[in-house]
Amino acid sequence: IGTNNMALSSADEIVKADRKIVSEIHRRLPDTKVLLLGIFPRAVKATDPARAKIKSINAELAKLDDGGKTRFLDIGDKFLEADGSLSAAVMPDALHPSPKGYVIWADAMSPLLDEMMK
Repeated sequence: IGTNNMALSSADEIVKADRKIVSEIHRRLPDTKVLLLGIFPRAVKATDPARAKIKSINAELAKLDDGGKTRFLDIGDKFLEADGSLSAAVMPDALHPSPKGYVIWADAMSPLLDEMMK
């Protein structure tokens, strides 16, 4: 539940669905650790309305981070240029990562994943 739901679902609906999924994972598999990623930026310009919706959703999703079995990581800023724009070199269609984007994604998650695997 996330970027693919942006067009047809409200921010509240997306957050509620993500909360339900995380809760269900922990109900069924109580020892499972969950790394919940913030929704990545979309649209080339920082002023696009989708960016504000993403920021709102990610702020709510961050509240699910309990420092233990559920962790939240927002790496969206790693994909952005200094002016807040989304580079075609990182996300050519302003939505899906390029190979360079996937490297950024993996590098940004690595420290927290390493910590969670201990």
